[in-house]
Amino acid sequence: KDRRDLARALKLIYSAVDDTAAEAALTSFEAGFWGQKFPAIGNMWRRAWQEVIPFFAFPRDVRRIIYTTNAIEALNSKLRRAVRARGHFPSDEAATKLLYLVLNRSEKAWKMPPKEWAMAKSQFAVLFADRFHAARA
Repeated sequence: KDRRDLARALKLIYSAVDDTAAEAALTSFEAGFWGQKFPAIGNMWRRAWQEVIPFFAFPRDVRRIIYTTNAIEALNSKLRRAVRARGHFPSDEAATKLLYLVLNRSEKAWKMPPKEWAMAKSQFAVLFADRFHAARA
């Protein structure tokens, strides 16, 4: 019954401007009502903090795509299905090519892509220019 309110409180952490603001939001969460009611949540965030920090290096639009799990889970499902159907690969390059083809086909099949996708894609092009443009060629 507390799921929505708890999620709203946690959103202040992962939607913070940078890692310093996120840590302040986490401290505030832990000291607040939800942190007192569910202390294990604050402890989990603290234990995984070193893995969370790189997330804040990305611009807000890219982070939104990352933490919007429906789109990610749907895409992950397509990737798993393609790998499972193939079974094994003669090389890592063969696996990479298959995943690339699945990703391209998936993007074209989106009837209504997430609204942040266009902005995230342009941010990926800026952040990962060499890899991004090589993959698009």
